[in-house]
This record gives sequence, structure tokens and C-alpha cells, in this order.
Amino acid sequence: MNTTGHLRRAFTLIEVLLAMSVGLLVLILALSMLGRTRDESARLDESVAADRDARAVITQLTADLQSASFHQASVFDQSDTPWPGDRLGIFSLQAPDAQAPADHMGDLCAIHYYLKDQLISGKTVRCLMRGFRPSSDTFQALRLKQPTSLFTCSKRDEALAFGIISFEARPQIRNPAGQWQAWDPLMAQAPAAIAFRLVIARRELAAKLIHTAAWNGDGTARGLLGMSSMTLSNRHLEVYTAIIRYGHPALTERRL
Repeated sequence: MNTTGHLRRAFTLIEVLLAMSVGLLVLILALSMLGRTRDESARLDESVAADRDARAVITQLTADLQSASFHQASVFDQSDTPWPGDRLGIFSLQAPDAQAPADHMGDLCAIHYYLKDQLISGKTVRCLMRGFRPSSDTFQALRLKQPTSLFTCSKRDEALAFGIISFEARPQIRNPAGQWQAWDPLMAQAPAAIAFRLVIARRELAAKLIHTAAWNGDGTARGLLGMSSMTLSNRHLEVYTAIIRYGHPALTERRL
């Protein structure tokens, strides 16, 4: 007796290979998208970390500069290297709670900003340092007529930000047209503002800069950092700029 029914058709080898190829392609695309998502997430984390450091620096620097009192011994050392490392030394009026009770003799303190290479976990990391000298040290140095001694590096200085490629702090003054221009020490007026520029290396780049020469952009690091004139187009760097008021007119006219 003959029976009728639907015949089951088996998959051919070519069809199986084609299905496997399509599945493999989908898997590769999914992995690629996952990798891009992971990279974007890492870049976002790096940007957040750089933003956090930059905000901390700008907040602290703004507070110090806006309470500054001009003195002829103030330090505005400007670096002329491709990746500048300026040095800023100012006298600033600080509240008593910003000083240790034993060091508090008044409100006038000395504050020092500079770059320093620190050895962290076996690698060199360039940091923006803030040195703080309380009023007791400041008044003593002024009495001894040694104000420049207040702006020397000390083990007490704290790191404000890590992975710093360059730090610029350039004193400015307004010209008759109301535009900012570089301040000259020979001018009768004190600076009106500080033009601030901070370049921070993202973690991926900072991990490759393992010695001082690399942070300077020398040798093989020249290819990693690129040209300083192309900083804004370098995806491994974050750039922050601001013009911060320097002191109050009543303070900048005060002679120490």
C-alpha cells in the first residue's frame, strides 16, 4: 500500500554554510558595536576625569587670584617651551580657617603654582602643584626681605591635578580699547587678570608617558603628543582656558 505525505527536504551543505556565514557576520558586527561602545564609554570616563581635575584647578585658582594682593615679588615666570610649564607665585588674603591655628598671624599668605614630575606606581606623572605658605611664614619672609623664599618647592605642597601636559598663567591688562593684552612688569598698574590654559592628557596617553622626556614631548613621545599648535585637534588631550580676575582694585593698589 502506497502512502502519501509531505516529503521533508533536508538542508544542503551550501545552505548550512551560508547560514553559518550570516550568523558569523552578525556576531562580528555585534562584537564590533560592543567594542565601539566600550571605547566610547572609556573615552567618556576619561573626559569626566579630566573635567573633574580642571574644575578643581579653576575653582582653587579663582579663589586664590580673586583675593590676591599685588607685590613686586609676585612671580609670573612664563615658559617658552612648546609645552609650557609656567610658574605663578602670588600673595593672597586667606581666611583664618584656611590656615592651621599655630601658623595664623593674619590674612596674608603666599601661594605657589608650578608643574612637577612625581613617581607614581613606578611611572613618572606630571602634576600641577599648589604650595601654600601661611601668614606666619609670609610675614617672617617679608620682615627679612626674602619674599622669593616663599615660592620655592616644598614637600608640603599638594598636587591639584595629574597628567598635565602644560600649564600657562599669563598676566593680562586691558588696553584703551578694552581688549586684553600682556601685562609688562614695567607698567605702573598691577595685572587685572590671569589668562589661564591647562592641557591634560587622557589616561590612555598618560600611561605611555613614563619619563620626564616623554612629558616634554621629546623623542618617540613627539609622535604621541603631536605639535602643540594642533592641541585642539588631538583627541588624546583635553584643553581648558579661562581669564580669571586678579585681585580687587583696593587690594592690588595696596603696598605690602
